[in-house]
Amino acid sequence: MNYCSHCGSAQLNFSIPEGDNRARYVCQQCHTIHYQNPKLVVGCLPVFEDKILICKRAIEPRYGLWNLPAGYLENNETVEQGAIRETREEAHANVEIIRLHSIYNLPHINQVYLHFLARLKNHEFSCGSESLEVRLFTPEQIPWSQMAFSSSTFALKKYLENTTNHPGVHIGTFYPEDFHRKSPKR
Repeated sequence: MNYCSHCGSAQLNFSIPEGDNRARYVCQQCHTIHYQNPKLVVGCLPVFEDKILICKRAIEPRYGLWNLPAGYLENNETVEQGAIRETREEAHANVEIIRLHSIYNLPHINQVYLHFLARLKNHEFSCGSESLEVRLFTPEQIPWSQMAFSSSTFALKKYLENTTNHPGVHIGTFYPEDFHRKSPKR
């Protein structure tokens, strides 16, 4: 952070404010404390009969790989509204939210994903500007090796594991050090 967004001063100090427990940017001119918090990413796991709607990304990062429709929550919208909007933008699909399905933490990049289980209102969908392809997949057809993000893989696996026995909210976390530890050396 180079300038205070409140007064425009360049006199910022990265320190622990009195009464706090972690370092934050503090303006030395107007004393504004600049809190930086994780970004919420919201999306849907859209289902139609026994199939799941998945989008192939037309944007970076992970161009050309598959993902559940999701994106950053905007100001002035609820998490449900954001998930519905992202599904409409990426897949031109109209969905009805059933329930919160998964929460997925990515603390190393300050993101939290919320995926909602949603029902496609009809069989109409097509590519939005961020998608190269949009398809309904049976569980056996899901392109696991071509999935863009661990958040979508987690949501899909939990859905398939728990369609009847445990329909609760699933919570997961991705730690890069765990991934590197498990990955074979090249």
